[in-house]
This record gives sequence, structure tokens and C-alpha cells, in this order.
Amino acid sequence: MSQTRILVTGGAGFIGSHYVRTLLGPQGPDDVSVTVLDAFTYAANPANLDPVADSPRYRLVVGDICDTGTVDALMAEHDEVVHFAAESHVDRSLASATEFVRTNVLGTQTLLDAALRHGVRTFVHVSTDEVYGSIPDGSCAEDQPLSPNSPYAASKAASDVIALAYHRSHQLDVRVTRCSNNYGHHQFPEKIIPLFVTRLLRGGRVPLYGDGLHVRDWLHIDDHVRGIELVRTRGRAGEVYNIGGGTELTNRQLTELLLEACGANWDSVDHVTDRKGHDRRYSVDWRKAHVELGYKPQKDFTEGLAETVAWYRAHQEVWEQAARRTAAAVAGRGDLTC
Repeated sequence: MSQTRILVTGGAGFIGSHYVRTLLGPQGPDDVSVTVLDAFTYAANPANLDPVADSPRYRLVVGDICDTGTVDALMAEHDEVVHFAAESHVDRSLASATEFVRTNVLGTQTLLDAALRHGVRTFVHVSTDEVYGSIPDGSCAEDQPLSPNSPYAASKAASDVIALAYHRSHQLDVRVTRCSNNYGHHQFPEKIIPLFVTRLLRGGRVPLYGDGLHVRDWLHIDDHVRGIELVRTRGRAGEVYNIGGGTELTNRQLTELLLEACGANWDSVDHVTDRKGHDRRYSVDWRKAHVELGYKPQKDFTEGLAETVAWYRAHQEVWEQAARRTAAAVAGRGDLTC
């Protein structure tokens, strides 16, 4: 049986590593091999890939997606690309947007150029619902105009447009996914759920922006990875697919659930000034992925959140080490993305 050789960028991060572990795990397809390309910036963790480190179908390359030579050499050896690599923290993008434009825009373009040169069969570009911007009600379908508000979201919107342009101009098989807010085990403790959980488990305090009524749709990492794999194997070239979780909560409602799960109360919450350009509501309509690909979120949020809190409780040394390792990189750059 011939192997499909998949290059996974950003494969040591939260979502990318879960995708790699899923593909190479006991329930994954046996006809794929995976090369991870990761620059190991602050939010990446080599330990995320330990479960597959001994797989004969796995290889790790430390490198930058903006490095033309590295990218070109790797692309020549692969059939497909699943592109996760990105700078992804909104607060950091507000402090300095340079790395976001470099990685998310120029890095994506570098990958696309190499994929075109070497005739890569499929290029899955993993994006975010934040490219749609804030909406007053309802849910965004894939044809919703892009209206990003943060430098991070703008850099992702730009990379979406560039990726789709390579399909229209060069007929490169590009498929774009846009997900809602992810949660689950192994997430770096800067996003709202792991940030709050890790602080509360240590008896610390957590920040709630503004009135806390910003709405997010929560997507478990298992469902997100399942959706991405459906797009890779069944999606259509040149199409965008929303991947949603089906659980909408205000940040205040989420905070209440996290306080309860961690045995804390509202005395542990600091009400802080709202963030610049803080989008009020995100929600994606994932009917297209359901109709075309059979996608449907399967993880119950209550169960998924309990499992997530339990993982952080049982792996305190993992996230404390990550926090120590990266304290200098994130010092003074804000607390959460949501």
C-alpha cells in the first residue's frame, strides 16, 4: 500500500500536535506518513509529540515556514500539506503585529509557492472564525465578507485570501477551514480556558474583560481534528469549510463554569478594562461541512470541559514548566484570547 506523505506545519502546537497524534495513533489511517515542520516558538512543546516519536511513519524537522530553502526541500518530498503554523494570540498582536504578518502571511505564501513548484496534491489551510469579525447575531456562513478587527485576525484573513488566490490563479488544490474557539488538553496556558484553569488550580486570580458578555462558540479539539481530516480527505478544491462546536457561551458564563470546576468563586475574578477591538460575538454556520463531508461535533461540552480540567489538574508539572519556559516571551503582553 502506498503512503500519502503529509507535511504538517506547526505540528508541535496545540491543534497541530493533536492532529498528528490522531493520524498516527491506533484509530488513525495506516496509509499516511507525517513530517512535522515546527519552529518551536514559545507556545510549541516537544512533549506534545512524544506519543508518536517512535513511529516509523513520523519525522520531525525544526525549521521556519518563512525559510524558502527548508520549505522547498520538504515540499519536494510530500504529497499533501496541512498548514497549522501561525502566530495566534490576539493580545500579542495588539502589542506588536510584525511577527503575525511575517509568519501568517509571508510564511503561508512561502509554503504555497513551494507547493505549486512541486505539484503538491492538496493544501489544507487551517484558519479561524476571527476573520469574519464580530457579528450582532446569527452565524457566519463561508461566503460572509471578511471583516477582521485585530492584527492577528487580519493576518489570518490575508493568508486565507492568498491561499484561495493560488487555487484561482494556478489551480492549486487549496482547501480552507475556519474553526470556532478550541479547547482541550495540551493547550498552552494563554488562551482563556487553560489560563483560567491553571491559575485557579494554584489559587490565583483570573481576569474577565469588560462586562464578560462576549460570546464564543466552543469546539473540542477532537471535533476540530475530525473536521480537518474530513476536509483533507473529502473536501473540494477552492472551498472554505467552517468547523463549529455548537456550544455558545458568554465569557461570563464560561468563567462561572470554570470557577465551579476548579473549586473557586467570584472572589477570584478581576474585572478588567476591555481589550482594544474586542469582538463581541463569534459564531460559524457549519452546515456546509455537515452536508458535504458528514461533519458534526460529537463532544458534549460539559464532558469535554471536565476532562480538560482533569488533564490540567493531573499534569501540573507540564504547564508549570511551559509557563516558566516562556515567561519572558509573553511578559507584559496581556492575558487571554477569546
